[in-house]
Amino acid sequence: MSAVLLWVVCPKDNAHSLLSLVPRNCCTQRRCSSSSSNKLLSSKLSFSSGVAAYSSAVANPSRSSEERVYEVVLKQAALVRESRRESALGLKKEPIETDGTTDWNLLNDAYERCGEVCAEYAKTFYLGTLLMTPERRRAVWAIYVWCRRTDELVDGPNATHITPKALERWETRLNDLFEGRPYDMYDAALSDTVSKYPVDIQPFKDMIEGMRLDLRKSRYENFDELYLYCYYVAGTVGLMSVPVMGIAPESKASTESVYNAALALGIANQLTNILRDVGEDASRGRVYLPQDELAQAGLSDEDIFRGKVTDKWRSFMKGQIKRARMFFDEAEKGVAELSSASRWPVWASLLLYRQILDAIEANDYNNFTKRAYVGKAKKLISLPIAYGRALMEPSKLAKLVMR
Repeated sequence: MSAVLLWVVCPKDNAHSLLSLVPRNCCTQRRCSSSSSNKLLSSKLSFSSGVAAYSSAVANPSRSSEERVYEVVLKQAALVRESRRESALGLKKEPIETDGTTDWNLLNDAYERCGEVCAEYAKTFYLGTLLMTPERRRAVWAIYVWCRRTDELVDGPNATHITPKALERWETRLNDLFEGRPYDMYDAALSDTVSKYPVDIQPFKDMIEGMRLDLRKSRYENFDELYLYCYYVAGTVGLMSVPVMGIAPESKASTESVYNAALALGIANQLTNILRDVGEDASRGRVYLPQDELAQAGLSDEDIFRGKVTDKWRSFMKGQIKRARMFFDEAEKGVAELSSASRWPVWASLLLYRQILDAIEANDYNNFTKRAYVGKAKKLISLPIAYGRALMEPSKLAKLVMR
């Protein structure tokens, strides 16, 4: 995806901005009521890692990462709650005024291109999106492509050429597309998407912040630091996606709990990535495991670079895998509350990723030289299971998950 870098490193060199693909006056950054947000923040917060905390002041610098991230969760939930209220009241948006310059054929082509990228790089997820309504699946494709392009900046073939300045330009471009000024057709698809759904810009900005961390940070002192990193690079995806995927009309769960579960799935997936890729990351001089927990286990970076599976390593990995599974457990509660047409790709992702942890165990915790993966046979078995769960009503599925 080298074309991505052309737009980031030298966006102005690609002279024309595809303004005609998106209605001029439909993209605005959304904000929720500060009073309602602060009211929610004063309540007790129960997090999926088992930590209970109180947030008494938004500006308190001693807040944990989970508290800071939960503020974003509350804001996203407020946007969706307001959107659902407007729908229930039958309030409709004003018709979009296009001033005659919007090219709907080009916009459709932009979405189709996003679908092609999704089909190529996330086959299982793409198949699941085909069960969604056409509008929702197109929107999910647009979000997926933006996230992939962002990740490619620091983890792709041209990552060595990316600088903090380039990420600043990428963030400027993000601001532009939220204001209806896309640079290319992929941007145009996302710009159109955020004009139709209650999607806030903050999770997108936070993902870029995660890329900045990758440029300057290769160690994490404790899980609080690692949690924030996992939110930036993966938890944000859940917050971006929930407004598009939708919450089931019959769901009795709070909007905040659904968002918290979406966040938990992103954290679980990223923790699984980290545990799977220990050896690969070590070869690049990176250690994404909490330094204090390594020390408590009698381990150090040198043990990781040495790449030898010992009893200490096995014991340490058992604790790390247990924590990742706790986040998956939390995530399952929220998937059941999504719109029925949106559940299958999420269930498929959850079940397949969770099995990577099983594969690490099957490899005797050797994630130095053996890559844990889910074989085709297990994938084929998991897909119908995911589909069956997707068809169940939230109340019935909640009982199944709680067993």
